[in-house]
Amino acid sequence: MSDKNNRSLVVVQLSGGNDAMNTIVPYNNGIYHDSRSSIHLTEDEIIDIDGSLGFHPEMLQIKNLWDERKVSIINGIGYPSPNRSHFRSMDIWHTAESESIAPDGWLGRTIREIDPEHKNVVTGVNFGRGLPRSLQCRGVPVASVGNLDTYGLMTDIQGSENRDYALSFFSRLYGPHLGRDVILEALGENGINAMIGADILSSANEKYSSSIEYSDTPISNNLKDIAKVIFADVGTKIYYAQHGSFDTHAGELVNHAKLWKDLSVGLGDFFDDLKEHDKEDDVAVLLFSEFGRRIEDNGSGTDHGSGGVSFVMGGSVKGGFYGEQPSLELSEQVEGDMKYNNDFRSTYATLLDQWLEIDPVPILGANYEQHDLFRKG
Repeated sequence: MSDKNNRSLVVVQLSGGNDAMNTIVPYNNGIYHDSRSSIHLTEDEIIDIDGSLGFHPEMLQIKNLWDERKVSIINGIGYPSPNRSHFRSMDIWHTAESESIAPDGWLGRTIREIDPEHKNVVTGVNFGRGLPRSLQCRGVPVASVGNLDTYGLMTDIQGSENRDYALSFFSRLYGPHLGRDVILEALGENGINAMIGADILSSANEKYSSSIEYSDTPISNNLKDIAKVIFADVGTKIYYAQHGSFDTHAGELVNHAKLWKDLSVGLGDFFDDLKEHDKEDDVAVLLFSEFGRRIEDNGSGTDHGSGGVSFVMGGSVKGGFYGEQPSLELSEQVEGDMKYNNDFRSTYATLLDQWLEIDPVPILGANYEQHDLFRKG
């Protein structure tokens, strides 16, 4: 396995509630077909894994990574007393707190642990608009990048002297002054961090060179930007991106296929890029969604459920199944859902302890059983 100092974690949020049953498909299970007369996938459509489960047909590049033992499938993932609200369930995943409302996110706490003195303002970077709850933590700077090609402060100002003058004024405006109140001090610190982070990250474009041609989709563009920053070696440890919406109440067969095609193609190119730059052993990728979908379809799609599936990918990953595939038997269902049997915080604990080599207990608030996800040595 790679050296600890070189490792980074890429988290991709499958927003909206990915349908686990049409992602890792129990294609020879009669209950699956009976429950999903409108949207089931058949044996001749899926990409077989083991004679009973198969990948969605648009997950070819992920299946290729599986064949290389670089994909771990985390079955039955969820948490106690599942919540079918997008907002509450996503908040639980973002904060690792299912009983109460937590003040900050698990990745924000992780960044604080990695860089407690805030020496690197790009230890964590979000690729997308806004700042996900999981990255929020008081006093922890995190950059948000919409598009690395155009990212930076005042990049539309023509001429380096004009831009330097504007940035100097910006620095003075937001810089520290004696006697200013707490809010202004926070604004000043955030302003300076934004300036520093913008210049650090925008330099990644200049350094990037690759033979890989990514598809022109939002998730592929985000993954390409992540690759650029990884190769620039600016000390970023946590990367975040979102893909969706997976809220497939209607038109699921078409919409779900497009979502997984875009993601699978993007991940295939991303891992080819990592391999070309001799970085595939240094990067772990987590795919997660806030919940699964109901066992029965609604005629065109599926409604909010539980019992989901997550993935951990990378050159240092020990590929395979982790956790049991939930039974579809009526006696094992929970109000029409697959029963979760695998607490998502076990996966978080594994990533923190075995990959980032950080004590997971202070971040997660408890000790969770871990998976044996990574190769030794």
